[in-house]
Amino acid sequence: MITTKTDRENSIEATEFVWDTSQNTEVHKYVRPILKKWISPDSKIDLLDLGCGNGVLTSQIACSNITCCGTDFSESGIEIAKKNFPEVDFFQSFMQTTLPKDHISSYDLVISVEVIEHLLLPRELFNRAKEALKPGGLLIVSTPYHGYFKNLALALANKFDAHWHPLRDYGHVKFFSLDTLKQLFIEEGFEIEEIALVGRVPIFARSMMIKGKLL
Repeated sequence: MITTKTDRENSIEATEFVWDTSQNTEVHKYVRPILKKWISPDSKIDLLDLGCGNGVLTSQIACSNITCCGTDFSESGIEIAKKNFPEVDFFQSFMQTTLPKDHISSYDLVISVEVIEHLLLPRELFNRAKEALKPGGLLIVSTPYHGYFKNLALALANKFDAHWHPLRDYGHVKFFSLDTLKQLFIEEGFEIEEIALVGRVPIFARSMMIKGKLL
């Protein structure tokens, strides 16, 4: 299992989410098969990875028909991405500010993997996605899953501190159920097309994924 410094340390003071690896993280192991299933390599598309981190997942999605671009606010993440995956275009941006002009209405698909739980204002992710997407474009979001039985198991095992890591700067601040994530998609003008619970059995799933179409 590969983890970042931010995930390895119980307590960390930082000015950004700290990346110090160019390798896949554990979450990619169970998210990537669904992305592969939902993103057809036969269709020629432009894809933006919104919150691309160290860029490794972005680079692995790219192929002859899928032109990928990645963006993140983390300077360390973008530095690693540019150094290790020069075949992909990466740029630094901030979720609360408008995307650069040449990225507006430029993409058929936006993905955002394990990002929204780090945002105090999660609708900003949807704002950036809607800026980036062409009419009728698709958005895929993944985030840790929270449901009754999983939350009960965490409470009984006294694992909430380890799960929520409250002492880590730029850690998780939003905790979605499937219903609340679906509601956010609908409120922000997306028609839900696909849903998946990934990692472990569904009631104890590690993460959930939703694909929606911009109306």
